[in-house]
Amino acid sequence: MATPTPPPPTPTTAPVGTEHPVPRRAEITAHLIPLILLPQCLWRLPFAVGFDMGMEDMDGGMPAVWLAIPYVLGLSLVTEALALLCFGLVRRWGEVVPSWVPVIGDRHIPPYAAIVPATLGGLGATAFWAPTWVSWFGVGSSAGYDNGWWDALATACITPGTLFGPLVLALTYAYWVRRCRPAGRSLNTLTP
Repeated sequence: MATPTPPPPTPTTAPVGTEHPVPRRAEITAHLIPLILLPQCLWRLPFAVGFDMGMEDMDGGMPAVWLAIPYVLGLSLVTEALALLCFGLVRRWGEVVPSWVPVIGDRHIPPYAAIVPATLGGLGATAFWAPTWVSWFGVGSSAGYDNGWWDALATACITPGTLFGPLVLALTYAYWVRRCRPAGRSLNTLTP
């Protein structure tokens, strides 16, 4: 009687050409970050043309359209560009400068050249959104809306973006584990 062969193991890492394998959860997180910021960027766009999206207390009014459009579009583009930079934490170009870059192409990037800015960005984004989280529990003030539908739409669009900082920090930790922690050592063995 022949023994059935076991199925091939499911991959736990993504094949992205890095020195060390990238965990699947880090790969998924890197893809998730730009997607969670997209609703927030789209929510912002109507403000550029003077639509208040149901917000109350717009006493100061909207800035002039000639100023609002480049500001809002620029802010949305910069937000998504920063989100896309998170792919550097799971791709080869986050470890080695691409060969097409003049002078420094094909040189290894020191791990902390990516870890420090990513950590500061993740902490900064988390601190930026902390008042929003606190206002959901009734502490402090939050924006008022004309009715519950506008409030629900705003919450649905803005809430995913509040996870940007914590997800960047998680992705940065995965990058640190992959690039800096000695192989085969757990965190418990790193402390004296």
